[in-house]
Amino acid sequence: MVISRASESAVRALLYMASLPSGQVAKKQDICRTQEITPAFFIKIMQPLLSAGLVESYRGVAGGFSLRKPPEKISLWDIVSAVEGPIYLNKCMIHKGYCSRDAVCQVHKVWHNAKKAVQQILADATLDKLVR
Repeated sequence: MVISRASESAVRALLYMASLPSGQVAKKQDICRTQEITPAFFIKIMQPLLSAGLVESYRGVAGGFSLRKPPEKISLWDIVSAVEGPIYLNKCMIHKGYCSRDAVCQVHKVWHNAKKAVQQILADATLDKLVR
């Protein structure tokens, strides 16, 4: 599993927003400049974050983006899963019955436990912890 450039950029953008004083709106150009994200790519990565309810956008001269939830309520898992969609370590994890060997595979439980461990580590890494 490789975290995409979109997820990595989304994490950096939200960390930037989390580092600002509470309630402050971050300008798109400031996020792009400080996080080295092109404006077009930034808009692309913001779409799933807006849909997931992690960020809010504001139009106009004073427009920009802000976190929709407090930094302690947004984890790396929230960000990555919003951008990437469902994450699986192996195709057999997609759904029960996807693999004909689900019931007898010695490795199936290992894949499941590894996914849970990765998910838990990312869920424990909240923006407030990372900003501190």
